[in-house]
Amino acid sequence: MNSKDMIVDLYQEIIKKPEFKYEIKRVLSPNSDLVLDFIGTHFSKGWVSESKSALYQPNPSCFIAVDDKKIIGFACYDATSKGYFGPTGVDSAYRGQGVGKALLLTSLEAMRYDGYGYAIIGGVSEENRPFYANGCGAVPIENSKKIYERMI
Repeated sequence: MNSKDMIVDLYQEIIKKPEFKYEIKRVLSPNSDLVLDFIGTHFSKGWVSESKSALYQPNPSCFIAVDDKKIIGFACYDATSKGYFGPTGVDSAYRGQGVGKALLLTSLEAMRYDGYGYAIIGGVSEENRPFYANGCGAVPIENSKKIYERMI
């Protein structure tokens, strides 16, 4: 797999919470199991494990997109490592409607308010790089060390 870490300048004008037709909420701890069930159903066990770190903080660093009380997407930061965005995912029935971008920008805005100047998006595939480049001005980090290489 030809993945690269990408970096985002959090002080760009584009990093602000967008207008959006669905609701974006920071996860409240009593909803953690619902979020983990959503991630496990639509994505992977690895992402469930990674997301637990973001969900089990006193102020969870995970956001969800909600359509009429139904979780349709999620985005975490500070999960695998401080300053990292991800994992993130959107229910396939809602893709192409701006859900992913709204979750991305909401998370990046929260990271800026938490004191970060830059965010790293780890292990981005070639296929997904245009989404991050266009959505938030992310650029590949050449020769990045790729934190995910430590996985077993």
